[in-house]
Amino acid sequence: MGLLQDRERMLCTLMSNLKGMVYCCLLDADWTMVFVSDGCLSLTGYSPEDLLFNQIVSYEKLTFPDDRLWVRELIDNAAKSNQQFELEYRITHVNGETRWVHESGLPLFNENYELVALEGFIQDITTRKHSEQLARDAELRYRSIFENAIEGIYQTTPNGQYLDFNPALARIYGYGSLQDLKNSISDIQYQLYVDPNKRAEYVALLKTLGKVQSFEAQVYQKNGDIIWITENAREVRDQDGQLLFYEGTVEDISERKNYEQQIEYQATHDSLTGLPNRTILTDRLQQCMSFADCHDHKVAVAFLDLDHFKLINDSMGHHIGDGLLTVIAERLSKCVRESDSVVRLGGDEFVLLLTCLQKVEDITQRMLRILSAVAEPCIVDKLEFIVSCSIGISVYPGDGSDANTLLKHADLAMYKAKQSGRNTFQLYTLELNQALKKRIEIEYSLRHAIENEEFLLYFQPKINLATGKLCGAEALIRWQPKDGPLISPLSFIPVAEETGQIEALGRWVLGNACRAANQFSQLLGKPFSVAVNVSPRQFRHCDLVSTVEQVIKDTNVNPGCLELEITESCLVHDTPAFIKTLHDLKSLGLTLAIDDFGTGYSSMAYLKDFPVDRLKIDKAFVGNLENEPANVAILKAIIALGHSFGLKVVAEGVETAYQQAYLHGMGCDELQGYYFSKPLPLADFLLILKK
Repeated sequence: MGLLQDRERMLCTLMSNLKGMVYCCLLDADWTMVFVSDGCLSLTGYSPEDLLFNQIVSYEKLTFPDDRLWVRELIDNAAKSNQQFELEYRITHVNGETRWVHESGLPLFNENYELVALEGFIQDITTRKHSEQLARDAELRYRSIFENAIEGIYQTTPNGQYLDFNPALARIYGYGSLQDLKNSISDIQYQLYVDPNKRAEYVALLKTLGKVQSFEAQVYQKNGDIIWITENAREVRDQDGQLLFYEGTVEDISERKNYEQQIEYQATHDSLTGLPNRTILTDRLQQCMSFADCHDHKVAVAFLDLDHFKLINDSMGHHIGDGLLTVIAERLSKCVRESDSVVRLGGDEFVLLLTCLQKVEDITQRMLRILSAVAEPCIVDKLEFIVSCSIGISVYPGDGSDANTLLKHADLAMYKAKQSGRNTFQLYTLELNQALKKRIEIEYSLRHAIENEEFLLYFQPKINLATGKLCGAEALIRWQPKDGPLISPLSFIPVAEETGQIEALGRWVLGNACRAANQFSQLLGKPFSVAVNVSPRQFRHCDLVSTVEQVIKDTNVNPGCLELEITESCLVHDTPAFIKTLHDLKSLGLTLAIDDFGTGYSSMAYLKDFPVDRLKIDKAFVGNLENEPANVAILKAIIALGHSFGLKVVAEGVETAYQQAYLHGMGCDELQGYYFSKPLPLADFLLILKK
């Protein structure tokens, strides 16, 4: 009995606190109330006792006269159909005010399924109704301005769909009517903006500042033409701060932008050849140097001067000279990559900015190609001319740390090239010769290092994301000369690959990695996998399979503890042979992985034929994941691709907790990188296993 009283007390308290009236009424002419909650007073101005059994007033009398008929019809129909009803109508408050209410309820039946009453809940929605009416009034007031404005006016969802726009916007975008634009554009980011990233920039500014001002972008018109627009926009939020939509204005500024671009182009480009001119050379070179700093590359500044051009220009006339310069400019432009630049300083002087250089051969081969291209016969006004050039080269950062110094040094080197007989190139310093000398020294020292066993194996742990535990390691070679510092493989592996010494190194790594796998497995009391990199040259060698088979036999290692990592670039040369070798290796019982996946060009088409067990995502897609959201789509695609073929997916180069968590969320299986551990000497790695 006490429990029932508590429940009744709780229900009474609950109903008293509701902002509205709970009721039960008969379906008679007066909506006679048989139960009314305390919320009646706030809603109607009458106490519950006033409405109960129509003592003072009936609810029918409170209902606004113009609404009584349709309200009764709607509720009667719902009740007879045994359906819940919901409606909005007006009532008259005791003070004479007209108020809007929202009512929801349902019919009540007795045990004989006879309709006996209604019960429900009525709320005051006058404030909301007034707000809606104010909005409608405001819309009527401003609709005329909206329709007749010269500027385009719009409202869009944050996702990029138009909610509303005026005729001016349709005209700016080249559409004949509002409906035409509405039917044509369903995704502003990809259907309207020439650069979809501009829409993302626009949204980011709105999220940060709540508005954008003078936001310029290029957009497509209906016929495919591209125009420039400027936008001013703001966020529109409700009373609770929730974002509703963006609204703003658009103006066509194509004429102004085209004029600005024309003026800028004339100021920064040579009128004869169309090449960039001296005006932007320093700025362009500064950009190249900044890029080189970020990516640990070199920049070559090549100062090029045509040999004996003045003689041709003076004797044959300036129109012949201009024709020659135009031809040479075209040839130079074809000799460089998109990331490089060709600048005409004036007269017969040109500067080439060559970026992304890493090896000595990069500069040498490009200079030889340029010398050859310039020396080809030129036909101008049906006359044949053969000209050569002299080139001086300075290299950033070794030959200077600023643009002026690099240009001065390249110019001096060009004069040295002319003094050397012309039609040649000259370096400002002996840096490249020193690099060649160093390469020869490494090649020589490598031979003795192999004989003297000056190499070590380091081991980098691999972590299983599902368990968070160590699940294997990658064996990485290091060179420890006697009485010298440790040498990174980045310094000697390329030389070993080019000279063929990589095969001897590979056999050494394979044998010692297998012996380490035995040691690790014995310590743990269970198999432990060790991965070994196989270089492209090793993989193409005809005896790779027999070599691996012999090492497994000699070391008595469990084949399942050996994993071979093959770089994706091996595919470029001979895919059928590549696949056959993979199958032969797989038959030995070992594990296979495709290393640096995602950086090659052929594996996607043949992956279904590869008997591999793992894909190792190249660290280029993992590093800086926080600041490069574009890599997320690539990572998801690689992980999904790998899993679709039943492969484990390993991410390399994981350096931060953010990267680890993000990859975990994507479903990546294993991780490897400095976030967990750098490569460790054997003794240090054994300590980890013992723990």
